[in-house]
Amino acid sequence: MKSAASQRVVLIGASDKPERYAHLAMVMLREHGHEVLLVRPRLKMIEGLPVLADLTEISGEVDVVTLYVGPAISAGLTQKLINLKPKRVIFNPGTESSELEAALNAAGIPTEEACTLVLLRTGQF
Repeated sequence: MKSAASQRVVLIGASDKPERYAHLAMVMLREHGHEVLLVRPRLKMIEGLPVLADLTEISGEVDVVTLYVGPAISAGLTQKLINLKPKRVIFNPGTESSELEAALNAAGIPTEEACTLVLLRTGQF
């Protein structure tokens, strides 16, 4: 898989609640040396990191997008994700969307149904 090099990761569905998987992923991504860009419309800051309200606020190259929102929310992000041109999109458990996956794949963006936490713990991120 990927090397241990630092990657720029967009986490959609960021949470300020420590018990949430999205929050655990943010912490673990940072522990592994990755740059984490958090996206959640109603939050402004989590543990000192700014939280973006929208994907359109992101510029520059994105290595990975990891989803922590369900299909009802992610369906509205299809074009924004395609415009972002990440190198891959991870659908964490409960976020799977065959429609979004098909649209991303058609745009040449690889997708993966996996758990970001497990990928990090097993060196497969």
